[in-house]
Amino acid sequence: MNIMSMVTILIVEDALSELELISTYLKESGYVAIGAVTGQEGLNLAIEKKPDVILSDVVMPGMSGFELCRKLKQNPATEKIPIILCTSKNQEIDRLWGMKQGADAYITKPFTREQLIRAVKCVVR
Repeated sequence: MNIMSMVTILIVEDALSELELISTYLKESGYVAIGAVTGQEGLNLAIEKKPDVILSDVVMPGMSGFELCRKLKQNPATEKIPIILCTSKNQEIDRLWGMKQGADAYITKPFTREQLIRAVKCVVR
């Protein structure tokens, strides 16, 4: 069994089409993908499932990806899980703010499958 098949990625994305696309990219690359459509659901699933990586959108109703990132990094149960923020906010200031919230990587939409997989490989230890 290769290491890839062991890696579970939690995708937090409110747009179902995006969630589906990211899921497909990850599954085709041999990862296990679980999805959440709100920041709160993502937080609950992260605590319950302890995924290897969390990939979160930034702009979501209710809890933003930045806020989710902060909460995950403050929680002892999830603080070690690498977080990739994935967003249409492509300004350098947004990237810096994301990193300040504890994100381990930041990719902007639209992204290619290669960019997504590269970001995941970058943070998987």
